Order: sequence, then C-alpha cells, then structure tokens
Amino acid sequence: MNPISPRAVIVTGGSRGIGAAIAKLLGANGYSVAVNYAKDEAAARGVLDHLTRAGSKAVAIQGDISREADILRLFEIAERELGPLRALVNNAAVTGTFARVEKVDAASLTHMLAVNVSGTILCAREAVRRMSTRRGGSGGAIVNISSIAARTGSAGEWVHYAASKGAVNTFTIGLAREVAAEGIRVNAVAPGLVDTELHAANGEPGRLARLSPTIPMQRAATPDEIAQGVLWLLSDAASYTTGTILEIGGGR
Repeated sequence: MNPISPRAVIVTGGSRGIGAAIAKLLGANGYSVAVNYAKDEAAARGVLDHLTRAGSKAVAIQGDISREADILRLFEIAERELGPLRALVNNAAVTGTFARVEKVDAASLTHMLAVNVSGTILCAREAVRRMSTRRGGSGGAIVNISSIAARTGSAGEWVHYAASKGAVNTFTIGLAREVAAEGIRVNAVAPGLVDTELHAANGEPGRLARLSPTIPMQRAATPDEIAQGVLWLLSDAASYTTGTILEIGGGR
C-alpha cells in the first residue's frame, strides 16, 4: 500500500489525536507531511520530531482552518517546503461542548460550522486548484474526516456536530463526482467512538467506558485504526474508489 513515490500531503488538525496518528502513518509510508495545527505548537512539534526522526520530510504549519487567509498561507507554505501537493486530509474539526440543541449558542455553532464545513470546503478548493488535471495538475486524492454521528444523529449529546458531519458527507460525494474526470479522488472516513482526549476535553472523561458496551466490538477504536483507513483511501490500492464514506466504527 506504500505510495510509488514520495507525495506531499497536508493533514489539517494534525497535532493531536486522530490527526497526529494520520500524519505519522503517512510519513511512515513515504509521504512528505505538512502538519497543520491551530494553537498547540508543542504538540505539533512533537509530531514533527517523530516524523523527522523516522526519516520523513515534514513541516509544521500554524493555521486556523476557520480563516480563509490562514488556509491560503497553509497551502502556500506546504508547497514551498514539500513540493507539489498530491493529497489532502481534512481532519481539523471542533465539536463544541456536549449539549442538547436547546442549549446550543449561536457563537459556538458559527465557529463549529466555520471549521468543520467551511474550512473543509475551502481546503478542498485549494487542493483541487492544485491537483486537477483540468488546471494543469497531476491529480491526487482527498480524504475528509467525517463521523458515524452523521448517521446516528447523536441525540442528547451533539446533534449540531452530527449535522456538520452530515454536510461533510454530502460535500464528499458531490465533489467526488465533480472532479472524478480530473484525476482527483475524494472520499471520507467516518470514525465511531475513538480513544482520544476529546471526551475528557469536552467534560466527560468516562464517555468511553459508558459507550463501549453499546458497540458490537465492545471497545473504542484507536487513532491508528482510523489512520489505516485514511492511508488506504489515499493509496494507489484505492485507485477506483471515490465518493465513498468509509465507516470505521466497530459495527456500530
């Protein structure tokens, strides 16, 4: 499944959790990796150090994916440092706090949609501008990180977040069909419950223990298991796969 030759990839939100696992796995499989982060420079440097120690070409680039200017700068620096872009992983996302819809406030909702939906679309726009054979590019692949929440709805926890991931799924399918003849494949990975710091950061450190029994496989995924799905979708082994939402949820 290794790429035939080194390819430059941007991983948004690549400093922690699933994003960090994706960045490390892609680096180990021959990609040159741009690790994007919003605030946690120390975590991004940790991922960067891991990649460079393993012999990967990599760069850490700060940028808030809710801001178009930051997105433009991210892509410019990544190409300058790593060469022509061949892949994008739209991983950056925010969940907002656990809340019923009746308690969601407009400010947090606007920010979440700016990152999860607008940011994903604008990053994909920049990737298409660079990769499309219609625009002189050499093709490539995009993987958007969605969530099984888009299907389950996450009632009582974060319906608002689930709705944003539903938008990501729709965008994935539409963009895939739009650029399929231009050498670009577009897919999504939809994780289920994953063992990251996200649950504690949102105020419920016991969420993994509470929900694991509801999963047929009786456990949460590791970030590395999600990263494996991303690697496959980016690789030449998935050369005839586009417009697909790959659920990795232990049967949930």
